[in-house]
Amino acid sequence: MSTRRTRTIVAALAAVLLAGSVAACGNSDTGGGDGGDGKIVLGFSQVGAESGWRTANTTSIKEAAVEAGIELKFDDAQQKQENQIKAIRNFIQQKVDVIAFSPVVESGWDTVLKEAKDAGIPVILTDRAVDSADKSLYKTFLGSDFVKEGRLAGEWLVEQTKTATGPVNIVELQGTTGSAPANDRKEGFAAAIAANPNLKIVASQSGDFKRADGKQVMEQFLKANPDIDVLFAHNDDMGLGALEAITAAGKVPGKDITIITIDAVKDGMQALADGKFNFIAECSPLLGPQLMELVKKVEAGEEVPARIETEETTFTQEQAREALPNRKY
Repeated sequence: MSTRRTRTIVAALAAVLLAGSVAACGNSDTGGGDGGDGKIVLGFSQVGAESGWRTANTTSIKEAAVEAGIELKFDDAQQKQENQIKAIRNFIQQKVDVIAFSPVVESGWDTVLKEAKDAGIPVILTDRAVDSADKSLYKTFLGSDFVKEGRLAGEWLVEQTKTATGPVNIVELQGTTGSAPANDRKEGFAAAIAANPNLKIVASQSGDFKRADGKQVMEQFLKANPDIDVLFAHNDDMGLGALEAITAAGKVPGKDITIITIDAVKDGMQALADGKFNFIAECSPLLGPQLMELVKKVEAGEEVPARIETEETTFTQEQAREALPNRKY
């Protein structure tokens, strides 16, 4: 029996039992529900619109919902956890069938997720995970392996610098503080470069996944560390912002400073094809179709895997030139 049908039966029984008292009080409650059209209703809370990746992710979700015949209630959290918690509670009040969201940060979700569970509404995590010890609070997590992305970036750098005899100074533009991709990409990269003792991270700071912040932080890095050999940016947008700072400092991006990023959005791929970036580990934003299939399954009460990983690759400069003409985002 589907989750929605179960809740409908429970609600109907409750209505019968309470009909007398409701009539006596003279109140009426039109309630939430799907308006009688039979569509699955999905409440989705997005992180925000901080990058080209996020914009492509939102477009994929909206288009896939239309294609799947799912009614989407969409909320933009503007990169604030309190906004997401409020949105999830609103979805619970509206009695949506399924809730999905991409968490701004990893911690602090147990209370609101328990509220959704108690209301009988299944939750799907997309793109980013949470650190809750109670895995029953959500049905599944659909997204990338961020540790792997950081590791692939680090392994490429280790290969490129295997003949280095002196120190290789690295600066790191981290994503949003406390977020899963920032934590995991940092972890994966650090583990990989440990294979070469010449590789040293001399500065690491958050650029909040934003292009403007990437430029600002890179300007600070360049002033404090005149001998930077490598930039590792946790996403393309921060790397693109850093390009402006590097050029303004009279250095040649991609040559004087090796630039490694993650995402592979069009602007980043163009910078790679142009020789301004040197390597990108892909993180696909096109999760919409997979998400809608999961929504249908969990709403129907079907079992789904606890972890579903998206298929991704890496790009060198030559590979970016080949891929760009058919790039969807």
